[in-house]
Amino acid sequence: MHKYIFNSRDIAAYIKYFSVPQYLEVSYMQYIFNLGPTVLAVPLTKDFESFKKDVYRELYFLWANGFEDEKSDIACMIERGQLTLICDQSCINLESYMKLITLHLIFTRSLPYANLNFNGLPLQLGIKCDFEVYERNVALVTEALQLNTYDRFGNPFDLTKGVPDELLRLSLSDELKKMLNESADFKQALREAQKAHMDELKENSRKIFDNGPKRRPRTTRSLQAVSKSARAQREKTVGSSLYDGRVASSSNKQPKGAPKTMQKNKGDK
Repeated sequence: MHKYIFNSRDIAAYIKYFSVPQYLEVSYMQYIFNLGPTVLAVPLTKDFESFKKDVYRELYFLWANGFEDEKSDIACMIERGQLTLICDQSCINLESYMKLITLHLIFTRSLPYANLNFNGLPLQLGIKCDFEVYERNVALVTEALQLNTYDRFGNPFDLTKGVPDELLRLSLSDELKKMLNESADFKQALREAQKAHMDELKENSRKIFDNGPKRRPRTTRSLQAVSKSARAQREKTVGSSLYDGRVASSSNKQPKGAPKTMQKNKGDK
């Protein structure tokens, strides 16, 4: 069985499906590009800028085709009439979904395995072939994508004997894990990209505040003048209320010395 090599459409679909932030997209592309022909098609490993343009072109296709995030129909990941490379044509959605799972294990190499129940995938992915055909395709796609299968106790599980109705553990093959461990630390690259993004936001914010209108600082003399003016206004308002027999509009209290008036009812004469 041949080993599947990923292309720019697969990388773009991973970015969309797992909602990779826009400022980290280039970091993900750079990481998979540095892994080389082991996981990426040879024509895409010659020049990073060309590879990046191909991925962005595929990102636009996926967006235009309705594939935007994990809630999108997995069938929107492929073009109408596209042929499969691993599975039977009736199981093309299984092939697309398993590519995403494998790429997730590659990008998060610290994740030891992913839990998956193959028995419930046909309904979720819209696969309508016979279950025997589906079981055969599950074994084919896991082998082509270099995935090892274990039961929930960590014992190797042979998918050629059938698909159980329980969670199975999927992990990368030992050969692929060894290659990833020898590569550069992807987490460090992501931390540096996030730090650069935050520094850029801080710098832009600082420029906006520095270029904004500056308020003239108040001197001690101006503060004293404002304080005296406010105190004089308060004294004027209180004095007019007390000596003229009027109540300030903002006060509900009865003025001192003023007779209290009683409100007459309509029936009183």
